[in-house]
Amino acid sequence: MRWRKILAGAALAATITWPAVAQTPAPRIFRMATSVDAATLDPHATNALFTFLVVAQVYESLTHRGDDLRVHPGLATAWRQVEPTRWRFTLRPGVKFAGGEDFTADDVVFSITRALAPTSNYGIFVDTVLRAEAVDDTTVDIVTRVPDAVIPDKMTRILIMDRGWAEANRSTVPQNFAQREEIPAVRMANGTGPFIIRSREVDQRTVMVRNPNWWGIAAGVAPAGNVTEYHHITLGSDATRVAALLSGEVDMVHVVPVQDVARIRSNPRLRVLEGQENRTVWLGFRQDVDELPGSDIRGRNPFKDLRVRQAVAHAIDVEALRRATLRGQAVPTGSMWTQFVNGWDASTDARLPLDRERSRRLLAEAGYPQGFSVPLDCPVGTYDEACQAIAAMLNQVGIRVTLALHPNAVFSQRIRRQETAFYALSWGVPTFDASYTLRAIMASRSIGGAATWNMGGYSNPAFDALLPRIDNEGDPAARRALMIEAHKLHNADLGHVPLYHMMIPWAHRQGVHMQHRADNQFQVREIKVD
Repeated sequence: MRWRKILAGAALAATITWPAVAQTPAPRIFRMATSVDAATLDPHATNALFTFLVVAQVYESLTHRGDDLRVHPGLATAWRQVEPTRWRFTLRPGVKFAGGEDFTADDVVFSITRALAPTSNYGIFVDTVLRAEAVDDTTVDIVTRVPDAVIPDKMTRILIMDRGWAEANRSTVPQNFAQREEIPAVRMANGTGPFIIRSREVDQRTVMVRNPNWWGIAAGVAPAGNVTEYHHITLGSDATRVAALLSGEVDMVHVVPVQDVARIRSNPRLRVLEGQENRTVWLGFRQDVDELPGSDIRGRNPFKDLRVRQAVAHAIDVEALRRATLRGQAVPTGSMWTQFVNGWDASTDARLPLDRERSRRLLAEAGYPQGFSVPLDCPVGTYDEACQAIAAMLNQVGIRVTLALHPNAVFSQRIRRQETAFYALSWGVPTFDASYTLRAIMASRSIGGAATWNMGGYSNPAFDALLPRIDNEGDPAARRALMIEAHKLHNADLGHVPLYHMMIPWAHRQGVHMQHRADNQFQVREIKVD
């Protein structure tokens, strides 16, 4: 079987040589299986959950979000807002990259500038940044175009590269992921983090070992965990992943199929960790073209009509999705973000009720009494079953959906290239502040700029006009009120249709000690195995 070959550790396709890790009296291997591999090792190429899960073990950021989901010091030991548009970060001294290079302010300036590049998909975290300036070797200023209260939160996602290494490896500019560009940083990594990559077999297994020169050891903040070798294993088949856990071939499964949660929970050798994720699944519509791609309607775009978008919302039985399709592993919502996020409010969390007769009437009023056809793009993974159920529900009211399931990397490239007419997407908020979604998803593409994931082209000038006011509002309560106001405008337009917040069950064997997190991330350095 393919997965047994992967787990057995056959010869690896891409081997990266680093200094050997010092021997320890009690080596501990942690083997984790998940459904999707990192799409790249370039830390600024694609803002995807599974990619960050891998690269964040190797690269580090100025600030770090801990298991308590608060912002903690990382490569910066302190930060303060010295002017309304200037944040000053004091850098940690004595840090080295895995290749032996010194970490300096120049590397921070380089990495932030790299994240600002057109090919970067991390523009959402530097959307307000004008530039970074080195004050001295251990001090960096981040200058913003407008006041930005959440720069320390955003910096948890900007991973720092060594400038000299990037230059030597022809990787000064991020990989053009949408065009499948190949540069050395796609398959090699050189970070300051607690792990280094020993070997990598794309879409199969990445093996990491402890970085013996990690600054945390010398600084007296050695990791709480004891893992010395980490195997990040990709098993796309749900059945194969669960079988590997049940047989003891892996220690943890990161993506647990909802249909297997009860079976795993009943096994005394295993433990299920579950909780709501800070991630929402919603539907997006192509609204910026006059003819809907892939539809049997010519010369018109049904999704430009509010009544059609309302018809979609009324046709979907989210409670049935939660109960039957997702086996209870979902929280139905009318909000584009979860209650974990600054800017959430109960007044924006009401869904349009299930009413298929109303849905049919709205389609007829909009000029589509016989409905219309449209392809629905969805990634293979944690919500493809929901996409199948949604397609069936929409077919009941006359919206004839053809479901197209794509591997995650292909799906990401399709929506980045705006090749989809109708799509489902799950969206997390790693900054835990609603401005992240307001700019990336709901703002007009011209406003969101490099940060945009608004692939459907939703646009409302009144909504866009609120963004500068949110940026410039220094009072937290007033700023929050403006974000709620913007959300209400978007909800009235049904610019997107929120469906549910995801639940994220993890499963591991007894003897693994780790903390469940709402951002669906973990730091291997914090994991302990018996």
